[in-house]
Amino acid sequence: MSHYFQDDPNLASDIKEIGFEIHGFKMKLFTDKGVFSKNYVDEGSLALLKVILPLDLGRHVLDLGCGYGAIGLTLATANPEMKVTLSDINPRAVTLCQKNADRLNLNHQVTILQSDLYQKIEGPFDSIVVNPPIRAGKAITYRMYEEAKHYLIDGGSLYVVIRKAQGAASASKYIESIFGNVTLLKRDKGYYIYRATKSENTEKEPLYD
Repeated sequence: MSHYFQDDPNLASDIKEIGFEIHGFKMKLFTDKGVFSKNYVDEGSLALLKVILPLDLGRHVLDLGCGYGAIGLTLATANPEMKVTLSDINPRAVTLCQKNADRLNLNHQVTILQSDLYQKIEGPFDSIVVNPPIRAGKAITYRMYEEAKHYLIDGGSLYVVIRKAQGAASASKYIESIFGNVTLLKRDKGYYIYRATKSENTEKEPLYD
């Protein structure tokens, strides 16, 4: 498979610190050139966190396409009993995520991997959270949704945030075709947060549009 992300090891590093607060948790994270949303935590991640942070996501959670760790590390900070796997294809993002986990003293809770989608992922998980890389195209983002089902326990859920303008409606139809269900949890400033839950009797063929 041709990679949807091309690493540029010659890109000069310029590590900076950003901060945000959500549900009373104050987070400070390192970012750098060459990673998504390097100047601030993107609105999609914040919209997703607002919804899922108070929920019971279970003990084992995967943050797929984690970037520098805004979603997964916040979940781990808020839930000391949770074990979070954070994965990204971008080696610089993975390095930053590890640096952030080190500073937050979360290494006993988190596993950080460089992986092309689910290539190096071992489940199962109670929940999978995804803020998809829309610019990578449907071939990539739809695989993130479709293959999630294979890495969830029965009764486990996929949580996805998508902007309305970037295909939320069509993505929700596709997710429903995979899981047999999809729930819109919230609309927030143009971002739609969906949940789909795996059950034993919802084996369907994927619906491509």
